[in-house]
Amino acid sequence: MWTIGSALLLPSLLAGVQGAAIEVPRSAYSSKIEVIRNPVYPLDVVDQLEEATMPKVDEWVAQKIAANTNNNCTLENAAVRREWSDLSEEQRIEYTTAVKCLMNLPPTVDTTRFPGALSRYDDFVAFHMTHAMQLHDNFHLFGAHKYYVWLFEKALREECGYTGYQPYMNYDRYAEDPFNSPLLNGNASSLGGNGQPEPSYRGVPQPGRTPNIIKSGGGGGCVTEGPFSDMVVSLGPTSMSMGGSSVPKNPKADGSGKNPRCLRRDVNRDATMGAKADRALHLINNSKDIDAFYNELLGTPPPRNDPYPWGIHTAGHYVAAVDPGGDPMTSPGDPLFYFHHTALDRLWWIWQMQDPEKRLNVVPSGGMPMPPMMNLERRAEDPSNVTVDLEWLGPPIKLLEAHEQLGGNNGLFCYVYV
Repeated sequence: MWTIGSALLLPSLLAGVQGAAIEVPRSAYSSKIEVIRNPVYPLDVVDQLEEATMPKVDEWVAQKIAANTNNNCTLENAAVRREWSDLSEEQRIEYTTAVKCLMNLPPTVDTTRFPGALSRYDDFVAFHMTHAMQLHDNFHLFGAHKYYVWLFEKALREECGYTGYQPYMNYDRYAEDPFNSPLLNGNASSLGGNGQPEPSYRGVPQPGRTPNIIKSGGGGGCVTEGPFSDMVVSLGPTSMSMGGSSVPKNPKADGSGKNPRCLRRDVNRDATMGAKADRALHLINNSKDIDAFYNELLGTPPPRNDPYPWGIHTAGHYVAAVDPGGDPMTSPGDPLFYFHHTALDRLWWIWQMQDPEKRLNVVPSGGMPMPPMMNLERRAEDPSNVTVDLEWLGPPIKLLEAHEQLGGNNGLFCYVYV
């Protein structure tokens, strides 16, 4: 396991929660990466597995260096993506400030095609809303989202002066009480709080599951606290929206028109509980091949005798989703989207690194369909011939280049999770 490079005990790190420092067990392995932990949150079982996996990661990178296939990526120069609550309060505010900067830059997408795109931030929403079917098929769910989030991180750093990297959310830290978490408590260093109560919002239907709805957590209306309380949502909703009757309809049938409105959320414990660490550990340890990993992540077939049978992918999407986050097409319109997909990328990486020789370049077969709303499975004979083309967001890359975050994409992908 890693040794601690730094253990921050700053009050600003706690952001409204109290706790005592914890001692992380040490071993003979010495980390090449600075490890920073918020002492309020003991390591969960997935954190512990990740730490135990780092010697395998080190060995994998050493093999790549020896074979001269690492594209200059090493653990010493790899970027580090950290969990939100492991960042200081100042670092969190720097992140949200950069996101708001993107929201104030002009769009680069064709606004005759997307008249509702008001900002550089909306460039990403516009792509997702028109390519969601492709992005969620069995080839692209992992690799294409890795590239998508990396391009968003790149925009934050190069266009808005952000000095960190895209944080992820550890669902387990916030599942029991997301309302008072550093992520969603509504203070200045959070991603904003819950929406105002909206009686017409009932929750997110889950056909074929028992229970068959992620019931409302009591929100559903406009967010009035935190850095995104004045955010203007414009694109959407689309026909797939589950935001409820209070969301204004878009003037264009495809959701691409200008439709300025507030950010709406329903911070939802029932959703978050479906992504706790026990489920994530089972996903990693019990998925012997990529099909098993893919299917369990999506909750297909629906687990039985589980009060939160959503699958981690669905659970994370509806942690605080109403509008635009409750619309599968426009979900990147809520900044929380990037924390969820970075968390999924982390779980996939930990799974890959259990046996990188066999797991790095495998692609789901699509043998198990996604839930009815996202029945998008796709097959191809040779994944090495598949290209990820994000059009106006970035240049096309080979799919398998998006499978390797330690030297993939000609070395542009070079990062780890802590």
